[in-house]
Amino acid sequence: MVIFDCNGVLVDSEPIANAVLADAFGRAGVSVTADTLAYRFHGRRLLDICKVVQTATKRTMPPDFEATVATAMHQRLRAELRAVPHACHALTWIRGPKAVASSSALDRIRLSLEVTDLLRFFESRLFSADLVTKGKPAPDLFLLAAERLEVEPTDCIAVEDSAAGVTAAKAAGMRPIGFVSPSRTEGRLADDLLAAGARAVIADLRALKGAIIDLRGW
Repeated sequence: MVIFDCNGVLVDSEPIANAVLADAFGRAGVSVTADTLAYRFHGRRLLDICKVVQTATKRTMPPDFEATVATAMHQRLRAELRAVPHACHALTWIRGPKAVASSSALDRIRLSLEVTDLLRFFESRLFSADLVTKGKPAPDLFLLAAERLEVEPTDCIAVEDSAAGVTAAKAAGMRPIGFVSPSRTEGRLADDLLAAGARAVIADLRALKGAIIDLRGW
């Protein structure tokens, strides 16, 4: 079983998401740039980001903050979202069932995959960090996915673009492959993914086939 993160691996949503979130925080009185959010919270779920920001700034977000972010995010995703280059190629090559385990809410995962015509590769095998108590870098989401898919974590390969995601997959007993999307700088992130436990790092999804073959041969 190959389990994919969604944002930054299958769809190029990170620049959109960080811009929307930076604007929402600004409207709530917290000044933070999209670049800072990308660096500090890459791969983390919104609930955990808000907790950290509120603790650091001693500000409480408005009651409708998450709903406001979700509405703005969905509007931007419908208008602007594109699949990561060669995602369809990689998913077509991988035979058998595949799954998504993402820090996003389930409705955002589904929307992102529908907009980019990738949902057909996963059907209902979508898992959101909202389903677990602890999000990435905790292993809970990957363990839940393996349990519901009725597979052993050790038989799973996870494709992740964040250190938090790689850490979570490794802690769950899975074999992580790190991915550096074209919208990010490869050098430092590649090092971070390897340090977190990635067995390999690729910068082009056309290389995923070879990386999976290598891992399955270990």
